[in-house]
Amino acid sequence: MPVFQAPTRDTRFVVNEVLGLESYGHLPGFEAATRDLTDSVIEEAGRFVNEVVAPLNLSGDQEGCTRHPDGSVTTPKGFKEAYARYIEAGWGTLAAPEIYGGQGLPHVIGFVMEEYLASANQAFAMYPGLANGAISAISSKGSPEQQAMYLPKMVSGEWLGTMNLTEPHCGTDLGLIRTRAEPQADGSYAITGTKIFISAGDHDLCENIIHLVLAKTPGAPESSKGISLFIVPKFLVNADGSLGDRNAVSVGSIEHKMGIHGNATCVMNYDGAKGWLIGEENKGLAAMFIMMNAARLGVGIQGLAQAEASYQNAVLYAQERRQGRALTGPAEPQQKADPLLVHPDVRRMLMDAKMFIGGMRALCLWGALQVDLSHKAATEEERQAADDLISLLTPVIKGYGTDMGYKTATDMQQVWGGHGYIAENGMDQFVRDARIAMIYEGANGVQAMDLVGRKLAQNGGRAVQRLFAVIDAECAEESADETVKLVAERLAKTVGHLKAATMWFLQHGMTDRNAVGAGAYAYMTLTGVVSLGLMWLRMAKVSAAALSQDGADKPFYEAKLLCAKHWALRFAPQAGSLRYEVEAGAETVMGLTAEQFAA
Repeated sequence: MPVFQAPTRDTRFVVNEVLGLESYGHLPGFEAATRDLTDSVIEEAGRFVNEVVAPLNLSGDQEGCTRHPDGSVTTPKGFKEAYARYIEAGWGTLAAPEIYGGQGLPHVIGFVMEEYLASANQAFAMYPGLANGAISAISSKGSPEQQAMYLPKMVSGEWLGTMNLTEPHCGTDLGLIRTRAEPQADGSYAITGTKIFISAGDHDLCENIIHLVLAKTPGAPESSKGISLFIVPKFLVNADGSLGDRNAVSVGSIEHKMGIHGNATCVMNYDGAKGWLIGEENKGLAAMFIMMNAARLGVGIQGLAQAEASYQNAVLYAQERRQGRALTGPAEPQQKADPLLVHPDVRRMLMDAKMFIGGMRALCLWGALQVDLSHKAATEEERQAADDLISLLTPVIKGYGTDMGYKTATDMQQVWGGHGYIAENGMDQFVRDARIAMIYEGANGVQAMDLVGRKLAQNGGRAVQRLFAVIDAECAEESADETVKLVAERLAKTVGHLKAATMWFLQHGMTDRNAVGAGAYAYMTLTGVVSLGLMWLRMAKVSAAALSQDGADKPFYEAKLLCAKHWALRFAPQAGSLRYEVEAGAETVMGLTAEQFAA
């Protein structure tokens, strides 16, 4: 039976010591985020997922969701009761706006709960998680009437939400969608079409589900410029907020998937369902990106989450399983074999995992802070700087974070050897659940193209220049600690490779667009390596300073310094090869004909 304990000590380290969240208390929304409160929320969130959500992970995977003959869908045993406790405790309201019944805490605190839920039970976490994107879209683009009608109960968790984008014949290219929205005399629209891969499309956790559906109105352009976004509730909502008739939306089937079996991924059929336009007609793409950006950050957290859960189980196994002897001689001569933990190759995988997890947690929480500052920083310049950074790094958090999350899950399964391949031990579930994160909310190749094709060029490259300036300044700071100096030196070299790769794109992108596409993935990975390095430089500085104080938690801070050194010695060197991959261009990638590929 797999285990999980929320990593509250490490989270408090990042939130309090690395981000210094309490220092932003002068900004709106941060006033209540004192250290005492954030520590309490972190610990209580950890306790809740440990006791209520994590025990349902393996059983939920084994049971899955069920579509009944009447079209209704039920979640695995225990999910409904756990969700009732989740909303009763108000966990979904942490970072939601107070005007709609939320607690108004910084997104940093909301991200903590997202990570813990996804580590404990990713399939369960997706039910409230998907509602966040819908809430963001309605908050930004919905009319005051729509906001008043839907947001209070969505924020409270009484109602949940979905995103309906993909159709059987089109995925990323949403300009090809066929779902139609016919205007009605009462101002509503009749929505007709089929959507697939709709996570949490139907379930028994709450009384209503608010679907956000992409569709095209009559005469709309056939490209993505003709997309509109509609609110289509499962049950119609009366003027007084009570529920009315069932809408003409139904579940055609539940997808049979590789993982996340506890989440109902549905084929949704809209048969003239009543819907209401959000924002302007043919302007649904902008509203869609609000949903997508929220979801992409959430998926990046899922990569971190599955890495954490799988790592905890691999560490325990490596401590308990005995096999072979240490290369330097028996570590425990009184035993017939030593624990797996003595073997360098096992430790290599565990150290790679520990370094990634610590760096990625810091990156996700720092990203959440940028979301907060983009709205609440004191000056327009500071708000713009934060928005530039999180816009640039969103595809990196999603793409690199989930690539490494999946790699970590498979490495941790490898630590278990043959026992990791046996389903009852749970390691295969971490691998299966982690794999989807590389695919949905835009496959990672799409994230790479978003980074290189859109984000780099925006505003004359202002965002990436901001990132370079932040890194250059922090690398230039003086330090007496040898590990800090090593990490700063290696980070300076890795960002040098990133600058060179960026310049190469600028020089070749206009004349050879395929070269941009061929190098985009390596560039995204390189940006991920650099971003983790920035986090580890910050954590190394904090840890070195902490160790100079009396009463410091020496084992914790010494481990942080060693992980920072691990990044410098074993991950930073990847930067050079990634840069050269970018500069290889598209000759070999685009060289073969279709017939040659098939030969």
